Order: sequence, then C-alpha cells, then structure tokens
Amino acid sequence: RNLYTIRVVPLTDVHSIRRHAPPLGWQYVIVVLSSGLAHPPLYFYNGGVREFLATIKQHVSLLRSRNDANVFLVNDLQDPLQKSLSSLELPRAVPGSNGTAHSSISSSFSNETPGRLYDATVDGKSTTTEYNGKQKQKFNDPARDISIQVLEKFSLVTKFARETTSQLFRESDSSNSYERKHWANSGSIMASIPTIKQKVPDENSTTLDSMQVDKLSLVWGKPRQSPLNYVEWATFLDSEGRVKDSEALRKRIFYGGVENNLRKEVWRILLGYHAYDSTYAEREYLASVKKSEYEVIKSQWQSISPAQAKRFTKFRERRGLIEKDVVRTDRSFTYYDGDDNQNVTLLHDILLTYSFYNFDLGYCQGMSDLLSPILFVMEDESEAFWSFVALMERLGPNFNRDQNGMHSQLFALSKLVELLDSPLHNYLKQADCLNYFFCFRWILIQFKREFEYEQVMYLWEVFWTHYLSEHFHLYVCVAILKRYSKKIIGEQMDFDTLLKFINELSGHIDLDGIIRDAEALCVCAGENGEACIPPGTPPSLPIESMYLDD
Repeated sequence: RNLYTIRVVPLTDVHSIRRHAPPLGWQYVIVVLSSGLAHPPLYFYNGGVREFLATIKQHVSLLRSRNDANVFLVNDLQDPLQKSLSSLELPRAVPGSNGTAHSSISSSFSNETPGRLYDATVDGKSTTTEYNGKQKQKFNDPARDISIQVLEKFSLVTKFARETTSQLFRESDSSNSYERKHWANSGSIMASIPTIKQKVPDENSTTLDSMQVDKLSLVWGKPRQSPLNYVEWATFLDSEGRVKDSEALRKRIFYGGVENNLRKEVWRILLGYHAYDSTYAEREYLASVKKSEYEVIKSQWQSISPAQAKRFTKFRERRGLIEKDVVRTDRSFTYYDGDDNQNVTLLHDILLTYSFYNFDLGYCQGMSDLLSPILFVMEDESEAFWSFVALMERLGPNFNRDQNGMHSQLFALSKLVELLDSPLHNYLKQADCLNYFFCFRWILIQFKREFEYEQVMYLWEVFWTHYLSEHFHLYVCVAILKRYSKKIIGEQMDFDTLLKFINELSGHIDLDGIIRDAEALCVCAGENGEACIPPGTPPSLPIESMYLDD
C-alpha cells in the first residue's frame, strides 16, 4: 500500500471538524463524519488552520459548538429556512459522475502512526494536473477549486512529486512532444509535467530517464571556478558602489566562492546586512550607526551587578552555556588558539549580546559554531555581531525550542530523497529511519563540522547566494546520502549504525564533487523538488531591508 491514501469526503457527510493546537508540535484538525467515524489527523506544518476553516466556511455553514470552542459543526442548521438557504449555495453544488450534485473536499489519511508530520495530497486527475497553476482550466469546476484551496494552500502536495520520480527524466527534447501526446491520450494524471529545464546556461538542456539517475554519475554540475577577487569584484559595482547585477554576482560566487581578503565586504551583502543597491557612503554610515547601537545593547548585560545576577536566573543560565561553549569552539584553529585569546572573549561578548538583542531565542548550543567564521572574516566586534544577526534571521528557526524549523527541513529532506533516490528512501522506510535525525547536525550548523575551516566558508558562500535554491543545503544532504546509498543499503545499516557512519564522514567528503552533484540534483528536481519543501522552511530569503525602523 502507498504511504499516503486519499479519499474524497462529501461535505454532506461531514458532521464536524475539531481543531487541535497543542503547545508543542503542529496544529491539526480531525474530520468527523455524520456516522461518527473520525478520520486520522490532517496536520498543518506551518500554520493555516484558521485559513482552512475560513475556506470551508465559504462553501458550507460552519458553526462553533456551544459545548467545545474547538469543534465546528458543518451545516448544523435547526431552522428549515436556513437549511433551504444553505442548499442554494450553488458554487459548491457540482454534478458528480452519476449526474447527482454534491460538495466535496479532499482530506489526507495516513496509514502511519498519528503524531508525525505527513503531507496531504490531492487524489484524482483533475486536481493533480492542475497543481501549481501550470494548466489553465477549460471550465469552472468548483469541487476542484475547493480541493486546491483547502489542500494546496495548507498542506504540502507530494504525491505529484512522488509519482514524478518515475516520469521525471525522459528522453531528449526530440521525443518530448510524442510523450506529451501519449500521456494526454492515455489520460495520465502526469499529463501536465513540464519538460525539466536546465537552469545553468552555456550548456545544452539534458534530460535523463529516472532509472539512469542511479546508474550514471552526475555530470551536470559545472566545474568550480577560481574565487572572486578584487579586480573582478570591481566590475560588478558602479561608480558609487552599488551592485549592478545581483543575479550575475550570486551566480559567480556560487561557482567559485570569494577570496578571503574580499569576504568581509561581500559577506555583508550576501547576508543582507547591506543591500545590493547600497552605496559606499550608505554602507559606511550604516556601519557607524550600528556600532553605536551594538554598544548600547552590550551595555545592558555589562551593567548587571552581581546582586542583580543572583536574581536573574535566565541571564546566569545563558551566560553559563556561552562560557562553556566558546572555550571549546574551533580552538584548534589559529585565530582562536591559545590561553587568554582575545577572540574567544569576543565570541563570548557577541553571543551574550545577541541573547539580549533576541531575548526570545536567547542562546542555544551550535550558535558559537555559526558565529566563529563570521568573526574571523569581519575582524570587528560590531560588524561580526550584525552579520550574525543577519544570518540568524535565516537560521534562527533551527534553534527554536519546538524544533519546528529543524523538523520542517528534515521532512523536506525525506521528500527530496524519495523523489531523487527512491531505493534509498524505501530502505530507510524499511529501517524506520525516515525521521532523518542522522542528518540533524548537518542542517543545524550548516555542515560546520564536516569540512575544513576554509571549505566551510566557501560552502556557506554557495548557500548564501540562493542562486539555484534557497534550500540548496538540502540538496547537498541528498547528494552526500546518494553518494553512499549503495553502502548504506548493502550493509543494512540501522539507525545507530547509520548515525555513526554519517558522523565519521566528517573530514572525508569531497566538497567540490558534492556541490556539483547537488547542483545536478537541484536542476533535475526543478519545480518538483521545490514542491517537496514546505513554505517557510528555513533558511528563508532575507527581507529587503533589515533596518527599516532606522
């Protein structure tokens, strides 16, 4: 049986919808039929329950129960006149296959244990082929509209991606027209899949059969280039210092990285601390303003007296965690080596200041790993702090107490592996390893402990460009797993063995090769890969200006 089963539920059969919003974990709803049957939970990984109910209310009468505020009764109308008026809501009256009229919504039901995050997919030809708005509707089908509104907006549609695995890579462009005609004539639900387009220019668009992905080496990824240097950097700027073509710059950095002596200037732009269209003068002025602001924030914890600290438990706890972590962060690296190293003190001060700047998030283990390369590059306390703030705008959800950000990324990773390496996915499913917790460290601190220091900085530059995808780090995860897929399956690794194996890969991964493989996988997956990633999954794109209030 498939992991996910779909059933069309007529609204006339629905008695109520119960909303659940636990303090930890994802919100979900349970659909209860008039017969008393309660279907398994429908989870919402990134909010949306309120919008879900609002959409349902557009098509039926939805009343809150007097006995339970979280229960919403469907078409529970006592007044005969109200029943008659309700029956006149023609937009939801749709002729069925037998000519009768009914209203329907699509709900997802999982054969797995409730409590995990599962996706909802739309069953049936009409809804699947309409996915992502790629085909124009030739007629108005309200039932389909309801399904799309209710499920595509508020749940991740992955049946499309899952079935695409067998259709994703076809023959060359010369046969695509024949295949599209063949699919259309057969009424296949995959009729609307577009030809996969190579995003990388300068090379001919190529498509592969899905079975060839495991048999052929991934060769689409373009060779790495030399790092961006000062001379070339100047060609990207106008006379006042504005970046003339941000996409071209991001592409250049994606394929080559940045020379170390240029990183301070470029990283602040990549991270969003400075805008691409900011001038030299604007960047200099902002640095001055933010330096003063940093000193104000820092003085907040510096002014806490010992007597106050005794009565400030949260401050003592966070300070203690930071003091323990910074003394063991990258101490083998020359910049942080030795006793009484002033740079270690700066790490401490910046992290403690950040815990006051973002008091809700505070400090969590792993943040020192993310700050360390930034401080090394910036060589300035204030600049390092604000660059770290910009990075945490993207990666902050990784450290949320409910771990929602991490769970959404691990969930997306599982869907990408299912799409791009189905044999490995099937094995991990069999081995009960679909939670992908063995990749937790990779994602949490962005491969910080898997590569040499210089390689980490180069890899982060690739991530920060968001050139092919803002979630390129997930494709790097897939590329590594795919490279060792045969070993994992052949040795029948269980979770503990797999976790040990993954940890022992540290320092033994070919970075350039993995980036090229990840690029190929990202291009192959295309929009189907993006469909595997829930909206809002970290790292989110940086907002246009972090300092609109200044």
